[in-house]
Amino acid sequence: MENNQQDSLAISQGLENYYFKEIYEGDVTVLGSIFNADTLLFGDVKGQPYAKTLDQYLDGVAHRQSPKDSGKPFKGTIISIDVVNSIAVAKVHVKMYEFNYDEFLSFHKINSRWVIVTKMLTDVTE
Repeated sequence: MENNQQDSLAISQGLENYYFKEIYEGDVTVLGSIFNADTLLFGDVKGQPYAKTLDQYLDGVAHRQSPKDSGKPFKGTIISIDVVNSIAVAKVHVKMYEFNYDEFLSFHKINSRWVIVTKMLTDVTE
């Protein structure tokens, strides 16, 4: 049980220090470091299917104005983290621009480091 708590804390810190922070600031080098290179992203935005590779996602982040630079609202919230051995799922909520996203982020512990291997998202009403 203690390992699960340590792993949950490590994932939580990664989400706060890399994922949320760099979505807000737009530094794709740092943001990309929390993802496995083969990560895929799926979901829907405004009812339209969303499917991207990690490179496509990071390119989009690199070519948009960051929430920090825009002065628009941004808030990342961890709803839950479930860890089983070397796999985990985090449910998070991200408020960015006019969107509210619910996301499921699948993690895998590779070489003693937690990385996102799949991101699923959908926009929801607040």
